[in-house]
Amino acid sequence: MRLPSAPARTLVSVLTILALGLLAGCTGSGTVSPSSAPATAGAPSAFADLYAQSADWSSCGNGFECATVKVPLSWHDAGAGTIDLAMNRHRATGKRVGVLLVNPGGPGGSGVDYLKAAWSTYGQQLRDAYDIVGFDPRGVGKSDPVKCFDDARKDASLAKDFTTDDAGLRAMAAENEAWGQACKKNTGELLGNVDTQSAARDMDLIRAVLGSPKLNYLGFSYGTQLGATYAGLFPQNVGHMVLDGAIDITLDADQSALGQAGGFEQALRNYVADCQGGSGCPLTGDVDQGMQQIRQVLDHAKTDPYPTKSNRRVTQTLAFYGVAVTLYDQQSWPALTQALAEAIQQGTGNTLLYLADFYNDRNSDGTYSTNSAEAFRAVSCLDSRGTTDLAAMRADAAQIEKVAPTVGQFFAYSGLVCSNWPYPVVKQDFDIHAKGAPPIVVIGTTHDPATPYAWAQALARTLSSGRLVTYQGEGHTAYARSNDCILNAVDAFLVEGTVPKSGLTC
Repeated sequence: MRLPSAPARTLVSVLTILALGLLAGCTGSGTVSPSSAPATAGAPSAFADLYAQSADWSSCGNGFECATVKVPLSWHDAGAGTIDLAMNRHRATGKRVGVLLVNPGGPGGSGVDYLKAAWSTYGQQLRDAYDIVGFDPRGVGKSDPVKCFDDARKDASLAKDFTTDDAGLRAMAAENEAWGQACKKNTGELLGNVDTQSAARDMDLIRAVLGSPKLNYLGFSYGTQLGATYAGLFPQNVGHMVLDGAIDITLDADQSALGQAGGFEQALRNYVADCQGGSGCPLTGDVDQGMQQIRQVLDHAKTDPYPTKSNRRVTQTLAFYGVAVTLYDQQSWPALTQALAEAIQQGTGNTLLYLADFYNDRNSDGTYSTNSAEAFRAVSCLDSRGTTDLAAMRADAAQIEKVAPTVGQFFAYSGLVCSNWPYPVVKQDFDIHAKGAPPIVVIGTTHDPATPYAWAQALARTLSSGRLVTYQGEGHTAYARSNDCILNAVDAFLVEGTVPKSGLTC
């Protein structure tokens, strides 16, 4: 499996692009400069009426306003009809200088839910200056959503384990095909139009509806892929853009799986070292021995799933979700210690199950609070697919397990996720270098498990106008969860236009 670049409810961030050395002497204008051009300038003629629509904002509690905006079902067929996107915003609390659009990642993360949770964590300078706007991308959350299995069937699927012999791989392929058929039946033609490029075109329409000649944007995790895609499609419309927890958009699905496997393996090693250096750690010996004990926990869950207080048992897949979710933020490491202690010392999986459910947005009554799992699969399968050649998959699996002997098994055979998906991969139709765009700030965290630091470096090299900023630390993404160095650099760029100095490390 490939993991979403952030669980929708875990970080205030839920799978970018800079050129090192370029723009070394470049600085912004000092303020967000308004443009004399109307926001609808350059709108596609077939969709001019949608670009010219107005958003009807109304209060939706706690200082937020909500609205919907109509976008085309298909950006390639003006006659295909429209779908609705949900938006919310918090108005600037000081002297307003513009509008900032935010995306938390995923794909599948709700920007509406994210903004409500994250707004107060942003720098005061940013909150004072901007109307900050969240949105649920097409197929996600409160927008017209992707729908697949019912809750009970989804519950069963997310807990399934598979072997990697020929029979097990056939079963895995059949389960993934069942997802695709259910999604097609319950979602309809929208399922073939939830790709990242369509979502990026939606952002340009939102920009116009909000009256902004340029798009100011803060994207996390997958939101960096979305932002980079926007910059490639509309370089002339880019305002101040920050991409945090960067994805290397030059990688295919198989290469991404290998990178994530290595990222989670290293993050887990860092956790083990920290755990063993403190008190109450259930992992004995050195780091290698501790990693082996975690592998034993995961293997035990496959042969004899852990019992819990409920009637559910923790399978290997659920156990891995429970481990992985804690690696997105160092503050969650104590929860992993508790979960491992229960499994190793008591033979139970209550905390592992709680963590897995948190990762999957599962409520205690068996319902799901979001459609992040469905949207992640649907968007990913339209954007890129791994190989389904059996010999190639086995070779890739061997390489992955060599890089990540503890968790690599969960990233192998990812090509089967999209095998027989009912809609084809969408042809790339943008310049990955975003030539002509103004400076774009890309942030990478050195020990990020979900979007490895090397991806931020690569995205920085890909974008023709990027500037790389490094956070030395653990966890996924950096802004609003790391330190003042990152927060101040981002706020100064977004509000004042001050480009971070070349090589800035925090």
